[in-house]
Amino acid sequence: MRLFRAALMLGAALLPLAAHAQSAGGESAKPNPPSATLKPLDFTERTLPNGLKVYAIRDTGTSNVSVQVWYNVGSKDDPAGRSGFAHLFEHLMFKATRNLPPETFDRLTEDVGGNNNASTSDDYTEYHETVPANHLQRLLFAEADRMANLVVDPTNFASERDVVKEELRGDFARPYGKLFSAYTAAASYSRHPYARSTIGSIANLDSASIDDVRAFHAVYYRPDNAVLVVSGNFDPAQLNAWVNQYFAPIKRPAGKIPRVTVTEPPRAHATRYTVYEPNTPLPAVVIGYPVPADNDPDNPALTVMNAILSTGESSRLYQSLVYRDQLAAQAQSFVDTKQGPGNLFVFAMMAGGKPVAAGEAALRAQIAKLRDAPVTPEELTEAKNQILTAALLGRETAEGKGRALASSAIIDGDPRTSDRQLAAIQKVTAADVQRVARKYLRDDASATIVYESPEMAPAGAKGDTIAVANTVQVANLVPPAHIDTPELAPLADRIAPPKSGTPVAAAIPNPNEFRLANGLRVVVVERHALPLLSAALVTTGGGADDPATRAGLADLTADVMTKGTTTRSATQIAREIEALGGSISSDAGWDGSDVAVTIKSDQAGPALAILADVAQHPVFAAEEVERARVQAIDGVSVTMKDPGALSGLVSARAVFGNAPYGHPLSGTPGSLKAITQGDIRQAYAKAWHPDTATLIMVGDITPAQARTLAESNFAAWAAPAAVIAPAPVVSAYPAPRVIVVDMPDAGQAGVVVARPGIARSDPEYYPASVANAVLGGGYSSRLNSEIRIKRGLAYGASSSLNAHRGPGTLSARTQTKNPTAPETVAIMIEQMKRLGAEPVPAAELETRKAVLIGGFGRASETTGGIASVLGQYVLEGVPLDELKRFVPAVTAVDSAAVQKAAQDVIDPARASVVVVGDAKLFLPALKKAYPQVEVIPASTLDLSKAALK
Repeated sequence: MRLFRAALMLGAALLPLAAHAQSAGGESAKPNPPSATLKPLDFTERTLPNGLKVYAIRDTGTSNVSVQVWYNVGSKDDPAGRSGFAHLFEHLMFKATRNLPPETFDRLTEDVGGNNNASTSDDYTEYHETVPANHLQRLLFAEADRMANLVVDPTNFASERDVVKEELRGDFARPYGKLFSAYTAAASYSRHPYARSTIGSIANLDSASIDDVRAFHAVYYRPDNAVLVVSGNFDPAQLNAWVNQYFAPIKRPAGKIPRVTVTEPPRAHATRYTVYEPNTPLPAVVIGYPVPADNDPDNPALTVMNAILSTGESSRLYQSLVYRDQLAAQAQSFVDTKQGPGNLFVFAMMAGGKPVAAGEAALRAQIAKLRDAPVTPEELTEAKNQILTAALLGRETAEGKGRALASSAIIDGDPRTSDRQLAAIQKVTAADVQRVARKYLRDDASATIVYESPEMAPAGAKGDTIAVANTVQVANLVPPAHIDTPELAPLADRIAPPKSGTPVAAAIPNPNEFRLANGLRVVVVERHALPLLSAALVTTGGGADDPATRAGLADLTADVMTKGTTTRSATQIAREIEALGGSISSDAGWDGSDVAVTIKSDQAGPALAILADVAQHPVFAAEEVERARVQAIDGVSVTMKDPGALSGLVSARAVFGNAPYGHPLSGTPGSLKAITQGDIRQAYAKAWHPDTATLIMVGDITPAQARTLAESNFAAWAAPAAVIAPAPVVSAYPAPRVIVVDMPDAGQAGVVVARPGIARSDPEYYPASVANAVLGGGYSSRLNSEIRIKRGLAYGASSSLNAHRGPGTLSARTQTKNPTAPETVAIMIEQMKRLGAEPVPAAELETRKAVLIGGFGRASETTGGIASVLGQYVLEGVPLDELKRFVPAVTAVDSAAVQKAAQDVIDPARASVVVVGDAKLFLPALKKAYPQVEVIPASTLDLSKAALK
């Protein structure tokens, strides 16, 4: 559940970059300065006598409320010999308080249709919940109780420490996990405790004691070291009264709060490391440069510079390393600013067969270019537009607004900093960007890490050791003279959470629908709170239609659609849409494909023209097909080294064999190499027709405006009448299998138990959805309760019902340390059987329904979320009035229907078991339960075949 800095960096570096676009005519239009504006956050603030700072952002346009408590303590404050301690403590905060038994936060949030989570960074630990607005009082009571009365007992302490160990193993098991979770921080600091990993180490976690935990809470978890942010639908006077009731009585300790005052010295000379780590499919290089604290006046210029470097496909790194020279499969930059000294990182994951030295040289050349010459006016304006759009998207939800305020309050000491920085960004000049590049991005201040597989090491070479320097200054935790040790009170003595209030009715989106003369269906949903527009053109024809020897055809076709039209090159498409501050993406799912734009609403006209051109006039140039093919193969090679991701791909083959939905949607190296330009053009011609397509527009737009845009951009779209493909049908499923993919030295095992499911149109869809929610839908589900909460075997465990136009799968999955893989398989099978063998208790049933209803409601909070839901309905053949039917349909499901659906859809008798990991650590135990197990070496696994070998 709980996030940390390295995960954010890994996401920035490794997630596929969004594709981007232009306006009619071939010549890229110059971007205009942003005309849509972002209003400053409108909030109230006060400080209680005990020092707690309270901020409130009222939004009556939502039926939800977000409660966030941020503490000014993070991994930089970890005591000596206890790295990872702040993060471990974050986990323990979800256990018991004096009045609340363990896991009550999930009862108060997930069980009523809300959610909760937390994250630890270098500087803070934050806890956030979003719930229906009538549950606000209950959350305030609970947050105050864990601030004042946290219970730490040996059982919960041991269990959560095991969970964190699995989280650490999972991070390191993924390709490049150590690079971002440990190495970049250690290489970046010689004295500051930022050098230590947020997740810590197994040794440090093992050394932590229960007394350490209690002392940590007493020292840092106090009202004068926290901010409370409430955002959403609430009555201000009532909120103040509840805050006074629950938080004001918490005592302010007398002792001072320890603060890190270490100064990181300037880097005297460049540093360089080469490491060889297993499970590294492609070599990579990271270069880090020290930058100042987040509140430094240079931050806006650094933010703009970072956007110019790597935001979108018109960015300098993408255009030079990925697109033009094809040196890298991924190239990114990331500004990691903090309370104290931060870093700007540039990263390249090399393309297959390309030397890492070339990637490093290319990164350094782009850095030198920033120092040597001013950025262009067009780049400057484009970056500002992109940053503004990202800020608007971040503030669509109550939680997003609260997060923007809270992070500024904790990191910068001023809740208005984010607004001031956004205003300052609009004033950044080309000279400012060049100045900060010269000031901070100096070669002699760089720290470089080359990250390769052991197979690439020269004979006898062991690589460098990257560890926290012994000059890093960390302090021992000095506990106060007296530490309260609350215990869970007897039931009769506990103060119960207050009852919920009167529900606030949720606004269900109301689509407006019409058709153009050529048959194009247009769906419009108005949302005028922010100047944003999400538009998607979806059509039937997806991965399920891939020919047997052309797995990945639909996915590759969608990717190349944004890489050139009859009037625009790939670069022009990217440059034009990004100049508007927007993004364009093209994607293929199992049942259909789409092209989508996200844009400020004042740029709807030119953005829709770009979308229309991409959808109607792609050329699929041979060089673009080849470039996309190479990138796709590189992406597959990374997936093949990830135990969790690979176990999912193997399970699909086990369930479906050679039938639709069985092959990897993104293809295999062999199938991708077989796809020709003619295959792609044929796939496009088959799928993209106005009479099978639907244009969805959600946001700051009226139906009349939408009609005008649709008519002007799509009325002339003519194509032969499409032949509607029938839903995929599987005549017979293969017999269930038990498969082990042996991946020597894998840090964790990916475990999946999967079986045939149902189609979205099946009458049992809603009962099966509720049954799946009971099994593995959410933190309080049976799988997560048994595997994570009770036994600490995994960071999380879940299940999913993937219902398509044709029957999909029901799958349970987790990742665990290799030796406990057989135990997790047994638990999954047991829980799947149990659902069909006995009725679900009424109380549990109601909470799982709330999970589904709450998730549906949150998906409707953003323009992109609504567009995505409607797009899925279109592709699955579901009427749009399902928006209004969803909640009543879920509510009507009873225990008998759930039990029957479990017998029909979840019974493990038809399930295959897949474990991907280091087989020598678990195979003997697994064979005792499954003598028929097949063992396939990862090196010989062939996903293009049903036999997998």
